[in-house]
Amino acid sequence: MLIHSASQLLTLTGGPQRGKALGSLGVIENGAVVMREERIVAVGTTDELRNAYPDEPTLDAGRCVLMPGFVDPHTHLIWAGDRANEFEMKMSGTPYLDILAAGGGILSTVKATRTASIETLMAETRPRMLRMFRHGTTTAEAKTGYGLQTSTELRLLKALIALNDESPLELAFTFLGAHAIAPEYREDPQAYADEVANTMLPMLKEWWETHAPRHSPPFVDVFCETKAFTLEQSRQILTRARSLGFPLKIHADEFDNLGGASLAAEMNAASADHLVVTSDADIEALGRSDTVAVALPCTPFGLAESHYTPAKKLLDANAMLAIATDCNPGTSWNESMQFAIALACRYMKLTPAQAIAAATINAAHAIRRADSVGSIEAGKQADMLILSVNDYRQIGYRYGTNLVKHIIKRGQVYSVDVGYYRTA
Repeated sequence: MLIHSASQLLTLTGGPQRGKALGSLGVIENGAVVMREERIVAVGTTDELRNAYPDEPTLDAGRCVLMPGFVDPHTHLIWAGDRANEFEMKMSGTPYLDILAAGGGILSTVKATRTASIETLMAETRPRMLRMFRHGTTTAEAKTGYGLQTSTELRLLKALIALNDESPLELAFTFLGAHAIAPEYREDPQAYADEVANTMLPMLKEWWETHAPRHSPPFVDVFCETKAFTLEQSRQILTRARSLGFPLKIHADEFDNLGGASLAAEMNAASADHLVVTSDADIEALGRSDTVAVALPCTPFGLAESHYTPAKKLLDANAMLAIATDCNPGTSWNESMQFAIALACRYMKLTPAQAIAAATINAAHAIRRADSVGSIEAGKQADMLILSVNDYRQIGYRYGTNLVKHIIKRGQVYSVDVGYYRTA
C-alpha cells in the first residue's frame, strides 16, 4: 500500500537522539510511504513514490500528519482492582510513602492481584490496552510487579504474553519482582532482596526458556528508593539478573536520590526511569552512557507534585531522553502518550518536536527496539499514525482529546472509530 498526501511526514530517521539534537523530526512535506508485508519499503514525497509505484493500492492521508506510532517505554499495565480511595487520601495531603508504609499503595494492589485469576487479570487489562492503541501507542513496555511472589509474578507474565498474542498492541516484557518489599518480609527487607536474586530470577530464567522461548528475555527492573530497595540491594538484584542473561532497567530518584541512575549507567541498563530528584553527578553519568533517561511526567501530575524530571539538565549533559505514561493504578492511570507529551511540554519545557522524538525513536531505544520501531524508514516495521490534524505542533498544544485518526500496525490499517477492527 502507498500512503500518500501527508501534510507532514515525520520520519525521525538517524537513530536515538542525544542531548540538544533531540527534536530532529526529519519532516517531508507532502510525504508518502510504501509498505509491504508488515515492513516499510520506501519513503519520500507523494510525487516521487506515485511515479515509482504507479500500480500500488493507495490510502490518502488527507493532508494530515503521518508519523511513527508512539512507543510507551514504562507501564505497569497489568493489575487487578483500583485505588480510588487512596487518590482521595493523597488529595487530602497524605504522602504516598506514608500510604505505602500503612499497607496501601503498591501493597493494596498486590493483595487484589494475588487473588485474581488469570482470566480476571486479562479481562481488566484488555481495555487498558485498547485505550493505549486507540491513542496511538503501537508498542508498549509492560511490567509485572503486583505479585511480589514467584507464582503470581509468573502468572502476570503468562497473562501479558497471551494479551500480546491476541492484540495489535505489541508488548515488551519486564519482570519487576523487586517493585516493593513483599508484605511477608516487612521486618526483613534484605531477606526479600535475597529471595528475588537467589530464587525468583533463576526460576524466571527456567520458566521463560520453557514457556516463552520465541520471545526475547524480559527486562529485569528494581525500584531503588527509600522504603523500597536500597542501592546495595538494587545492585545485588541487577547483578544477578545480568549474570542470568536478562537486560536491565531501574526505577530511580522518584522521591530520594540514592544513586540508582549512576548504577544503571554503570551496569549498561537500557533505561533509568522517573529521575525527578537526580543529582548532577548522576545526570552526568547518564550523559556518558547508553542508558536512556525515561521521564514519567504523568506521575508527578497524578501526585499533584510540582517537581518534574529536569529535562534541560539531562539534555545539556548529552543524555538520551524519553517519556512514558507510567500507566499504573496508584499514581498515573493514563493510557495516552499524547497527554504525556502535553505534560512534558508544559512542565519539562520540551518543545513539541522534542517531546515527539522522546515518545518515538528514543522511547524505542529505551526498550532496545529502535532497530525495528520508532521511526519511518525503509526496512522497519510499518507502525505509523495518521492524525486528524495537518501540523505536528498540535500534539502537545492540544490535550484531553485524541488526535489519532488511523493506526497502522505491522502494515495493517485500523480506524480509531472501530478500535481493533481492520478497515483496509
